[in-house]
Amino acid sequence: MISVVVPAYNEETNIPAAAERIGKVLAPLSEYEIIFVDDGSKDNTWQVISELGKENSYIRGIHFSRNFGKEAALFAGLEGAVGDCVIVIDCDLQHPPELMKDMYEAYQNGAEVVEAVKRSRGKESFFYKMCAKTFYRTMKKDSGVDLDGASDYKLLCRGAVDALLSMPERLTFFRALSSWVGFETVKIPFDVQERNSGTTKWNFKKLFKYAISSITGFTNFPMQIMTVCGTFFFIFALILGIQTLVNFCLGKSADGFTTVILLLLIIGGLLMVGIGIVGYYLSKIYEEIKHRPRYIVSKQVNKRTRNNGEN
Repeated sequence: MISVVVPAYNEETNIPAAAERIGKVLAPLSEYEIIFVDDGSKDNTWQVISELGKENSYIRGIHFSRNFGKEAALFAGLEGAVGDCVIVIDCDLQHPPELMKDMYEAYQNGAEVVEAVKRSRGKESFFYKMCAKTFYRTMKKDSGVDLDGASDYKLLCRGAVDALLSMPERLTFFRALSSWVGFETVKIPFDVQERNSGTTKWNFKKLFKYAISSITGFTNFPMQIMTVCGTFFFIFALILGIQTLVNFCLGKSADGFTTVILLLLIIGGLLMVGIGIVGYYLSKIYEEIKHRPRYIVSKQVNKRTRNNGEN
């Protein structure tokens, strides 16, 4: 069986189209299920999922008690999936469902993880593309995980899914973790499509927070930046100190009040930034050690378990 996980937040207009297109692709391939994970939507997303689930037993629904974020929705879908392989896809159909056929063929030929890699990023501004490239380069350099062109559109074998679910951390980054676990991987390029309807729920503020959370959750890059800056200023202070001593011994010492003030301001600002970064990491550690669940499920449609596969 193929399980398809579709996270959704305020996507009431895209749910029926996604279910129809995914079903058309998978029906000739294998038995399948489509799991829509409603991430605490404020529109009629859950009502639409419920109606589709009543009409079609292969459509399942998971509803969160509130908005927990896309990462939580992805892992809820993975945990609820009963298939031998699991495909993760966005609800807005920017990930073309027709690519699932090639992904499943690669899986049948021995691939354990099939990644859909963006050949083109669709209609994005130059600024957004540059930010994305910078983010991916940072992740690759510091974590060793190549995310260039990566997306959440993936097929995972049962072993890879179980490996992801065995990880205890609460602050997850699916796109990186699914690459980090390894397994035999095949990459298939695709072109990002236009949204089926509606507008994206991601604005610059949300993307920025997501990027910062992902970087700090998967790498120690910000701390390394502070180490480099500290080393640079130590060398600069050493040189300046030697110069000051030499001038003092030669009787050429100058007033230098402005230099002292500037150095104090720069070093003080650098220290405050460093303390802020350390504090941010401590807050993440605090969130982890509380061991709160990644999400809370309030409702389900056509619930199944992997043990018996029954509703």
